[in-house]
Amino acid sequence: QVCSLSIQLSPMATLLGAADPVPLSYRLLDGQDTLPPVVFLHGLFSNKNIFQAEAEALAQQTGRKVLTVDARNHGESPHSPDCSYEATSADLQALLSKLGLSPCVLIGHSMGGKTAMALALQKPELVERLVSVDVSPLVATDIPKIFEIIPVMKAINILGDVSNSEAFEVVDEYLKLFVKDSSIRQYLFNSLVRVNGQDVWKVNAENLWQQQNLLLGSFRSRESIMAPHSSSEAPIHPSSHKNKLLFPEDQFQTIPDASHILHIQKPHEFMNSILSFLS
Repeated sequence: QVCSLSIQLSPMATLLGAADPVPLSYRLLDGQDTLPPVVFLHGLFSNKNIFQAEAEALAQQTGRKVLTVDARNHGESPHSPDCSYEATSADLQALLSKLGLSPCVLIGHSMGGKTAMALALQKPELVERLVSVDVSPLVATDIPKIFEIIPVMKAINILGDVSNSEAFEVVDEYLKLFVKDSSIRQYLFNSLVRVNGQDVWKVNAENLWQQQNLLLGSFRSRESIMAPHSSSEAPIHPSSHKNKLLFPEDQFQTIPDASHILHIQKPHEFMNSILSFLS
């Protein structure tokens, strides 16, 4: 059985056949072997650094090992033409096996939440608890139209010898024309890094753009598991019915006055929700 906590809703891809895993980039914080480790899975266009503060706080406060991971096509992980959740689940399975970190607690935001649910349905023995943040097994219709930002990201060109702070200021001023929500801009900045003196986005945006329907679509599985899967959602969404079909003991938690990037908007409430669930 998998005990899980969801923090808000969205979808998933068909789980059929086998996928060749890619070696994921990760950061592992050490902790006790007697407690299930915690694994943070980031959302679309982000990377493992987005949850670094939460990972460090959780390791310190709980004594658990905590793993943060770059999904394929994100951060320092390899690029691949296959963006399916079957593939990202296979990647995670391979990494957990390599590091000996199962059963574990999966905490996934948006795209990462879908990967977490896919893994829990395919290999429930690897997952002790599951936290899905603003994501459900249905087609995503109510999350920000994040793919529309790709042409904007590609159009940004920072010229000249400028500092990191100056570069971020330039990008922020440009993004404001298209992205009014400061939390979304902060979220996107997580993937803007300097490589050989050039500011670049550490994400395979072109390939993700081509497979956006797959990433935003619903998913089906031959399996169902009995699992308390708790969802922190504001408000409870009709798609919670789909959660109940796949995770019959699903629970929901609400973080008020938060939208899709809730771990940036409400970091203390987010962490308190996680700690409460783990205890």
